[in-house]
Amino acid sequence: MSARKFRYGPWDNGPDPLASPYDIREALDQLGRDVLSGASLREALRDLLRRGPQGRRGLDDLLASARRRREQARRRGDLAGTLDRVRQMLDQALAAEKDTLARDPSDDARLQEMELDTLPDDTARAVRELSPYNWRSQEGRQTYEQIQAMLRREVLDAQFAGMKQALSGEDPAASQAVRDMLGDLNPLLAAHARGEDTTDRFAQFMERHGEFFPENPANTDELVDLLARRAAAAERLMRSLSPQQRDELAQLMAQALGDADLASQLGQLRDNLRALRPGLDWDSRARMRGQQPLGYGEAVEAVADLADLEALSEQLGQEHPGATLDDVDVEALERQLGSEAAIDMRALRDLERELERQGYVARGSDGLRLTPKALRRLGEAALRRVFQQISTSGRGDHDDHRTGAADEPTGSSREWRFGDEHPIDATRTVHNAVLRSATERRSSVSLSVEDFAIAETERRSSAAVALCVDLSYSMVQEGRWGPMKQTALALSHLIATRFRQDALEIIGFDRVARRLSPVQLADIEPDWIQGTNLQHALMLAGRHVRRHPDAEPVILVVTDGEPTAHLEPDGSPFFSWPTTHETLRATIKEVDALARYGATLNLFMLGEDEGLARFVDAVARRSGGRVFTPDLTSLGDFVVSDYLRSRRGFRRSA
Repeated sequence: MSARKFRYGPWDNGPDPLASPYDIREALDQLGRDVLSGASLREALRDLLRRGPQGRRGLDDLLASARRRREQARRRGDLAGTLDRVRQMLDQALAAEKDTLARDPSDDARLQEMELDTLPDDTARAVRELSPYNWRSQEGRQTYEQIQAMLRREVLDAQFAGMKQALSGEDPAASQAVRDMLGDLNPLLAAHARGEDTTDRFAQFMERHGEFFPENPANTDELVDLLARRAAAAERLMRSLSPQQRDELAQLMAQALGDADLASQLGQLRDNLRALRPGLDWDSRARMRGQQPLGYGEAVEAVADLADLEALSEQLGQEHPGATLDDVDVEALERQLGSEAAIDMRALRDLERELERQGYVARGSDGLRLTPKALRRLGEAALRRVFQQISTSGRGDHDDHRTGAADEPTGSSREWRFGDEHPIDATRTVHNAVLRSATERRSSVSLSVEDFAIAETERRSSAAVALCVDLSYSMVQEGRWGPMKQTALALSHLIATRFRQDALEIIGFDRVARRLSPVQLADIEPDWIQGTNLQHALMLAGRHVRRHPDAEPVILVVTDGEPTAHLEPDGSPFFSWPTTHETLRATIKEVDALARYGATLNLFMLGEDEGLARFVDAVARRSGGRVFTPDLTSLGDFVVSDYLRSRRGFRRSA
């Protein structure tokens, strides 16, 4: 038997069936681009879900589809069409009866004509008063009986999708089957409402009455959902009619049932469903404006569709506090917009969960937030952008070639001496012991003092860096918020990955200053706060560099306005525009304190404010620092380059 041969090649029959519905890296890159452009983390996550992952629709597209479908549902037809149809059939029956009576010369015929002429204009009352009428016209009698049968089918079909077919004939057995089904359904729902396990009872119910439920619900909850959806729609339909139409239709439905026990069972069913699903919209009016008359069952289904679409529009909008993708009813979405919409929605949910599972986002009390792991990726992207503009000569590796116990091993080792605190070179130590044991012809290896070796390291200087960034609202107005974030994240990532011995503190300031982690900075949202309290920021920066006395103190300030706020002696912020001499004096006092300590103070001036230009020039002269006026596209290049240059220097004496 010859072996079967197989040939492998690329899939060319449409989209790859094994491909992931989303790309985590691409999603993170989208988040990064938004954050580095100035958006908050919450805004970036929301925009990603609104746009959708690559190749999939997002919330905005799904919402637009739901709204279009909702408008189509509103134009679907006239909810009062059942009344119009009954009135039309009644007029047809009366016309046939009067035509028959006109051909009869008897007094009885004249009396019947008078009886017909005195029928009330109210359709429901006219149908009720004709109930005992002795019809002469066979056509009229049949049409009148069709009214009753049609109304009965419509009323039951409005609640049960399989009723119209079951009751299409006048089979007494079918009517009894309906009674039997309701007799089993209400106890089942009552037991479910009491919290009992109804799994077996539900299976038995569906085995007996499954033909009435073509939707094939899988459990009691699904059965309640589909019944409550139609029952709530029927309630909304009645409320959408005028009082007169509502009264006429209610009377017609009561007459059509003609069975007190059946009417009681249906009323009990509505009560059970309303108790089990109180959160559904039972009481509002359906705003429909179509012209095509709809039967009662069709109208109820139209109202149910409209309710689905209105709820989906709200769920997809995600506007209410605490909204999540889990709020979206995927089954309703598939029912109204098709399977592709449901697939897109599940892809969005899976993307959100995968970001959380892989540790890029975390869920807090206020929703999803990016984690430090995600911030590292964003910082890497920001730094990569910066280094694309910086020449390789400014990399900033500045080594102090004194042998010591600091970070970087040189690759060489020496014998251990008493008092050495350098790390033990384990490989060299064992190697020495093996050689000594071989020389002494020993069968075992043991360690002696003379075997120990230590690893020589190359000591590197460290820096205490305070990056002070302006958070006042003018930074947002002038489009400087995004470049500021990008700069801070790039510098943070550079120090965390390449200069771990350095200590960075990010200080944000508007009317007051506060310390910020990279996550907090990336997530911070602009507030309408006037005030530039550089004095407080420099005070915090001074505390930071003094906590690291052996490090090179580096202060970097990014601002677009002269100081307009300072702290009073009691710690409360004072703000004034234009600035006051008190604010300037308080700020210069902190500048002088940093200069005496030996800190490098460099300022990055954004914009062309004349007051700011005079102030930063004065600060540079007093502190020996420098002033930079970068444009927004090169802010990160300037700040990172200056950090690398500053930390090569030596600390000045106080």
